[in-house]
Order: sequence, then C-alpha cells, then structure tokens
Amino acid sequence: MRKFNLALLMLCMITSVLAQDKPAYILYNAKGKKISFGNMIDKISGNDIVFFGELHNNAIAHWLQLELVKDAKKKRALVLGAEMFEQDNQEALDQYLHGKINQKGFDTLARLWKNYPTDYAPLVNFAKENKIVFAADNIPRRYASLVAKGGFKALDSLSSKEKSWMAPLPIAYDAELPGYKKMLAMMEGHGGDNLPRAQAIKDATMAYFILKYYQEGSLFIHFNGSYHSENHEGILWYLQKSKPELKIATITTVSQKDIKKLLAENKGKADYIICVDEDMTNTY
Repeated sequence: MRKFNLALLMLCMITSVLAQDKPAYILYNAKGKKISFGNMIDKISGNDIVFFGELHNNAIAHWLQLELVKDAKKKRALVLGAEMFEQDNQEALDQYLHGKINQKGFDTLARLWKNYPTDYAPLVNFAKENKIVFAADNIPRRYASLVAKGGFKALDSLSSKEKSWMAPLPIAYDAELPGYKKMLAMMEGHGGDNLPRAQAIKDATMAYFILKYYQEGSLFIHFNGSYHSENHEGILWYLQKSKPELKIATITTVSQKDIKKLLAENKGKADYIICVDEDMTNTY
C-alpha cells in the first residue's frame, strides 16, 4: 500500500511539473498534429526545396532556421537563399562568403536589414564556414516600389542591367490568387491593384533566382516572410509553373496566446507550422 501511495505521489509530482512547463513553441504538421523537430528534419530532407516562412522579428523562428540548416547539412548538400538579400547585392554577398571582404566591408557594400546582426548573420556565417552557396534572390526594393506606384509597365524603361536583377519581363500574374486578394482586403484598398503586383514581382523574382541557383541533388533552403510561401502560393506558384516536378516542403511561423492546440485558422498554412507563444520576446 505504501509503495502504491509513493508511486501515486511521484506521478502527481511529475504531472504538476509538466503542467507548469512553458514551452516557447510547439511544432505541428499541416493537420495540427504535434511533431518533433527531428521528425520534421527527416521528412523534409528528401525534398528539392524547403521554404521557411518567418515572422521577421521572431526570435524562435530565427533560432530554428539556424538549427534547421545545421541538421539538414548532416543529411544533404545545401544551397541557401533569402528574401532579405536583393539580387544587386549578390556580388557583395559572394565576396564576403569567399573571404574577399570582411563584415565591415559587407555592411558598407550591401543593403542589410536592421536585424541582420542578430537574425541573418548566423545563417550567412554558417554558409561562409561551410562553403555553402547563398543566393541573394529578391528584387531590389526600389523596383518593387516602382510597381507599387505604376504597375508592371513602370519596369519597361529600365536598363538591361537593372532588368537582370529581376525575373524576366513580362511576368505571369494572376490577380485572383487567394493570397493577393487577401492582401488587398487586409489593406482595405489602400495601394490599389498595384499592391499585389508589387508582391508578385518579388515572388516571381525569388522563384527565378531560386531556380538559377538550385543544384540538382542538393537541398535548397529558402528564408522568407511567411506570406511569400503560405498556402503553397506566392513564390511556389511561380516555381510550379516553371518546374512542377520539384518536390517542395514548406514551414511557416504563427503566434498564438495558447500554443497547446493549433488554431483552425493556422492549420494548413504550411506542411509544418511553428506555433510560438505570443509573449515571446521579439528581436525588434
């Protein structure tokens, strides 16, 4: 009887400890079933391309990006790419990766996001240390801004050099894609019909340079804002038009007050969903 009581007491203590546990994130599959990080790595490693959709200031997402790259490298040769680096900065990125310039030189030559030191430098430095190709695959922001103001025709007068930093024109565009329609709805008409067109030129350009830098037999891991790859739209729509045979997996990041159960609205956004506690400290 005493042994039974002792066992019951220990069980109660363990349950109490677990009840007080406060994980920073929980990983789910598309259907909302919990999955381990290691299991996800095993499943995504057989793909050609993996998209990691982030919330740009989310510390957990940035930490897991680095962990993903470290673990995936043990299984496959890698190529990396990111929205955060614009194509006209590819030369500066390559010079840094090859040791031709130092970090100060890179800071001077490239337009780096304000959270580069905390959030993206670890990925770039890992690529540098391991001699991994890293694609700067986004359109220069100034040209996306031209589209936002004047539509695709605003790009027609650019020089050949400038056009080399974006997807070949004219790009395909479907204004009825749910993601682009939702963008218009969220902005309540501000920005007009050219707002999703500016998003589309980014998506098309990233898809174009992903294919340019993709190496058959390697795993290409791409980092971007979640909206560019959620629901297998955005960049993926352009990729699938060009190379439908590619095997692609997606990861996205969401924030919830209670992370113990994935909200219905977040299910299906990606093949794997990182659900982060909304009280988690942000990087900016």
